[in-house]
Amino acid sequence: MLQLEGILQALNAGLLLGAHYGLMCVGLSLIFGIMRVINFAHGDFMMLGMYVAFHLFTLLGLQMVFGSAAGPFIAALLAGPVLFLFGYIAQRFLISRVTGTRIGSLEGEGHYAQLILTLGLSLILQSGGQILFGSVPVSIPSDISSTAWELELAGGDVVVFVNQARAVGALIAVAVVALLVLFIGRSRLGKSMRAAADNVQAALYMGLDVDRAHRITFGLGIGVTAIAGGLLASSYPFTPYVGLEYVIIMYAGVVLGGLGSTLGAFWGGLLIGVIQQGSALLLPTQLQNTAIFVVFLLVVFLRPQGLLGRSAERT
Repeated sequence: MLQLEGILQALNAGLLLGAHYGLMCVGLSLIFGIMRVINFAHGDFMMLGMYVAFHLFTLLGLQMVFGSAAGPFIAALLAGPVLFLFGYIAQRFLISRVTGTRIGSLEGEGHYAQLILTLGLSLILQSGGQILFGSVPVSIPSDISSTAWELELAGGDVVVFVNQARAVGALIAVAVVALLVLFIGRSRLGKSMRAAADNVQAALYMGLDVDRAHRITFGLGIGVTAIAGGLLASSYPFTPYVGLEYVIIMYAGVVLGGLGSTLGAFWGGLLIGVIQQGSALLLPTQLQNTAIFVVFLLVVFLRPQGLLGRSAERT
């Protein structure tokens, strides 16, 4: 029973954490699937979202208005629109210089410029974050981050503890992904974003504003990932350099799920959470990420298009 209880506890923790990972992977997949931008600064945009949520909660009074139970989740959701605007502006004045119709005939050169630009932006955000926020780890104080629900299974012989803050955050993450999928699949703007992803020239001939679609796409991708960061901020301490830790997980999740597949990216992040927490039953903490990349390499060898991707799939 103790062994079964450990397995179920690891599965529970992995699914809850994986939902947060899945949300941040969806943000990265959205940008890559529609814009074909390799964004090395994505983790640092998430870091900004964590600090925005932290300061909304502590300095702007959300803690006093909503309390320490609901306040952190409200702050995380509000961080999304703030980082959407930040991402929209960043794409308008920086990312647009190396994407879209500007590099239609310079595919290789465009990707090189994207790598250099986003890597430089990552370094600027990290250094700027350290100047503005300092290097001391912080987190959003929450009343429910250290409390859990008890689930009794097998007649009470097996007890699984469900962390309340992670459970609520996971539900919010699933809801945000569902709304994003509906927006992309059903709304007029979402369809124009997909059209711009499928064929830029054809979209231009049809009168679609591809540059506007790319700005909204980049803002949405950053905003969604900022929400994921805000949800994690009440469970994990963070510093201005936390983005590097998560951007590796994001790319692994996107590739596992299938490049350009929004739902695939979410399932990829979910799988990473389960692998990471499940490996703790057999491996020391320092080797948890090793287990992730062993599975990652197996998927790359056996199914290069990802678990749910197709060989030529876009969002």
